[in-house]
Amino acid sequence: MTQITLIGSGSVTFTRDLCSDFLLTPALQDATIVLMDIDPGRLELSRKVVQAIIDHRQLPAKVIATTDQRQSIAGSSYVITTFQQGGLTGHGLDIEIPLKYGVDQCIGDTLGPGGIFRALRTFPVLQEICRNMDEVAPDALLLNYVNPMAMNCMAVDRATGRPHVGLCHSVQGTSEMLAEWIDVPYDELTFKCAGINHQAFFLEFKHKGIDLYPRIRQATSRPEVAGAEPVRIDLMNYFGYFVTESSGHASEYYPYFRRTPQLVNEELVPRFTAPGNEWFDNGRTGGYLRKQRAYQDYAVEEFQAMIDGSEDLPTSRSNEYCARIIEAIETNQPIRVNGNVPNRGLIDNLPQGCCVEVPCLVDANGVQPTHVDHYPTQLAALNRASINVQELMVDAALSGDVDAVYHAVQLDPLTAAVCTLPKIHEMVGEMLAAQAHWLPMFQK
Repeated sequence: MTQITLIGSGSVTFTRDLCSDFLLTPALQDATIVLMDIDPGRLELSRKVVQAIIDHRQLPAKVIATTDQRQSIAGSSYVITTFQQGGLTGHGLDIEIPLKYGVDQCIGDTLGPGGIFRALRTFPVLQEICRNMDEVAPDALLLNYVNPMAMNCMAVDRATGRPHVGLCHSVQGTSEMLAEWIDVPYDELTFKCAGINHQAFFLEFKHKGIDLYPRIRQATSRPEVAGAEPVRIDLMNYFGYFVTESSGHASEYYPYFRRTPQLVNEELVPRFTAPGNEWFDNGRTGGYLRKQRAYQDYAVEEFQAMIDGSEDLPTSRSNEYCARIIEAIETNQPIRVNGNVPNRGLIDNLPQGCCVEVPCLVDANGVQPTHVDHYPTQLAALNRASINVQELMVDAALSGDVDAVYHAVQLDPLTAAVCTLPKIHEMVGEMLAAQAHWLPMFQK
């Protein structure tokens, strides 16, 4: 029996989806699934949802819930991290304090002041998880879903050296979206995608050997397409390739889209015109935070309905890589995924040791990343602007050097586009004071 541990299981939606995937995988249907969270109420809700899936499908799998992190890890083969350190309180500070200084973030979990401080809060927890894995599950593979992905994975590699892979659904989701735009069966596509998390680019996108980029460009002239992804279409038009992260999110990583409130409210947001394009609140300030706060109001009712059987449980696997990776390792049936891994000669024109998102082979030998030939120079330059920030964050987290936090935010592309250096210094000082209880590395 395979033991799989999920740390951060109070994220009920994600826990439900991942565990449903495991339990739809024949090789994992007798697994022991261990759920861990620091919130006993949300943890119990997750346990009941997973137990309902097991009972509904009449499977021999077992689910265990605990608030003890070390106990949850002991004996596991796979440890999956999905937690959000600081919760919505921390996320609110990440959005609201920078906004006072003119730094307008839609989501704020990957780069910018929000991403940097989320990483600083997160890494002490990741480091503790890795120490516990070393002691009670030394052969386990860490599968990280916690953002900011690249910063967290780089810090894990530098601090612990543990085998790990960072997982995201932006490659799958974007490739599915592009296939729908051009009306090509998804299972007939081939593509090559590489870069860094949330800033990887489709270097090739083909159907039976034929380049599909001309059809993608043609599709972007349709109003419903242009209104769904204005930022990503701009990036493709001016840099040559389509990026993996959604337009609202992507608008935070570059200095072009959110330079002033006027640009956001009068130019960027009105370009989001596609019907049904509301998940990130059409690129507006703090859109994701608002959605998450609103979701809390009805999430418990939704999941209780699944537990009592009045709401349908999932019946098919999601596009998440996690279950497929575990299945490939357990069965030695090879698959290809895009994973976030240390750059050990994988992309030559990105810094060695940074975290890159590249095609990986997975089989019984584990996750094996592949080399990316001829990564375009302009894409590497965009990535390096983000990697500069990521490296300084990791320096700060590992050394306790508070100056590195200031330097990281000063070099962030969006922040540098809207703030003077004195204002950035003032903003970072306010964020450090507001979040001090989550940042033990800076407490002397």
